[in-house]
Amino acid sequence: MRQILWFRRDLRIRDSAILSNARGEVLPIFIFDKNILQSLPSDDKRVTFIYQSVLTLKKELQSIGLDLAIFYDTPSNVFEKLKDNFDEVLCSCDFDSYAITRDKEIEEMIPLQRFYDSFLLHPRDTLKADGSPYKVFTPFYKNLHPLWESSHIEEYQINSPLRLCEFDYNYTPSLKSLGFIKQKLPLFLDKQAFELLDEFKYKLEEYQKDRDYFYKDATSKLSVHLRFGLISPKQIFNEIKKYASSEFFVRELFWREFYNSILYHFPQSESQNFNGIDIEWSQNQEHFGAWCEGKTGVPIIDASMKRLNQTGEMHNRLRMVVASYLCKNLFLPWQWGERYFASKLLDYECSSNVGSWQWGASTGADSVPYFRVFNPYTQSQKFDKDGIFIKSVLVELKDVDSKLLHKEDALSSNLLIDYPKAIVDIKSSRVYAIERFKNA
Repeated sequence: MRQILWFRRDLRIRDSAILSNARGEVLPIFIFDKNILQSLPSDDKRVTFIYQSVLTLKKELQSIGLDLAIFYDTPSNVFEKLKDNFDEVLCSCDFDSYAITRDKEIEEMIPLQRFYDSFLLHPRDTLKADGSPYKVFTPFYKNLHPLWESSHIEEYQINSPLRLCEFDYNYTPSLKSLGFIKQKLPLFLDKQAFELLDEFKYKLEEYQKDRDYFYKDATSKLSVHLRFGLISPKQIFNEIKKYASSEFFVRELFWREFYNSILYHFPQSESQNFNGIDIEWSQNQEHFGAWCEGKTGVPIIDASMKRLNQTGEMHNRLRMVVASYLCKNLFLPWQWGERYFASKLLDYECSSNVGSWQWGASTGADSVPYFRVFNPYTQSQKFDKDGIFIKSVLVELKDVDSKLLHKEDALSSNLLIDYPKAIVDIKSSRVYAIERFKNA
């Protein structure tokens, strides 16, 4: 038996489903997929992080007597060259539309065994008693009570000695040859996933209280490592469950499971309103451009978007605020915002991003009621009273009285401050959105 171990979003050797299920002679591979990379700008920070992570995986595999063949091509071209010399491919599951199409194409060339280690549960295992999928989080979560009440979930182990099959390929493409320029990454990405997890354990007791204050360093910072599989959700769960104050964070892990289940069972929700509501959104490209560039005239929105554009990061509370502003104040399609986040977020996860955007737009599973609209000024006042985050991004406002940051158009009406007037009125745009939803 000769097997290809196709690493994708599981860039680790611990708790690895494909290493655990591999037998005999194996060829571990990673493909820098031209279908994906050719659509990205040369300064995409994620490619720098993935490239570094792939080289680290190569070293880790070498430490257990294996290696990693690294390709820069389309998956179909790679497997066209490999298929005659191997019996099957082992890989981890993925459920976004591109991944499903890609895997069907490869499976026509060579048998594909899919395993599930990017999430805690397969969506097929989270159904109601009648066999239908959950559409509301709380009953979904309660149904999994035996799991989240447990203290440990068994991890995958390498159960048999593996041999690296002979294969005449020893080329590692450079980042430049992939068409990308090495980017400076946020400092936390210099740390290994388990380093970040170890640091977070000491903040766990304060997590529920502090996590919404986006100027604080209260989150785990594990989302990027989790997205690309440098650590598994089971590893995070098992470590966090050692602590009495773990429940709230574990609940957040299960929101991730919920959104993955929604995408799996309702694949059309990746691009269509989950609840079927027919909204005639505005198509104002000028407003969308102002939102993308952080030029809306609303300090918390502008700081959030500029921070995203600069670093690829955005706090979860801020994601909700900017999403509400786009869909409820500018009344623009959630799909526009989702695609923009997909192009920028370091931790972009299709299921979570789509689910969260549909939540904010009141079109999704268990989403916020349409009449609930975040007031960005109230949000900044409540969670960043002193303007610490806003001033750290909008440095031109560093000497401004913080109270002005939380009042609509207080900056633009001040003759001593050069700040643009808000592109829409918060109150009237909220009323407009609610009426449009009522009519829909």
